[in-house]
Amino acid sequence: MNQPFSYSFDPRSLRDALGDFATGVAVVTARSADGQPVGVTINSFASVSLEPPLVLWSLGLHSPSLAVFESCRHYSVNVLAADQIEFSQRFAQSQSDKFAGIELKVGAGDTPLLPGCCAWLECRNELRYPGGDHVILVGYVERFERQARPPLIFHGGRYRSLA
Repeated sequence: MNQPFSYSFDPRSLRDALGDFATGVAVVTARSADGQPVGVTINSFASVSLEPPLVLWSLGLHSPSLAVFESCRHYSVNVLAADQIEFSQRFAQSQSDKFAGIELKVGAGDTPLLPGCCAWLECRNELRYPGGDHVILVGYVERFERQARPPLIFHGGRYRSLA
């Protein structure tokens, strides 16, 4: 099981094949140890279990935010709505204050909640697993909220909306 990676295909071709799977887009938010808000755009989100209520997502090992998400007690998954491409792009970039000008609500563990999303899942940071060049994080959903808004979809390297 702990054998080195060995494959005979082009990683870009694999990425393109994986891009054929349509996903939603979310921003995961937390607070650093010094109270600063932190957020990253993800599309590696999935439900794990209803009993207990568990979700998972993954974060690259080279992410500047990795230490915060591995050590925080809580994080929130902000499921983006179709009109929130700007949030997706903003939180996918490395910039000093991704939260500038955003009127935030406060979730479990003082996590920032972005306005206008389809759903918010406020999670206790439960488990972490190694996953190749990523860490897989499992959260216990303590609270959630939904709004009847169409979701932001990502497919084939582009943003999409439901027809």
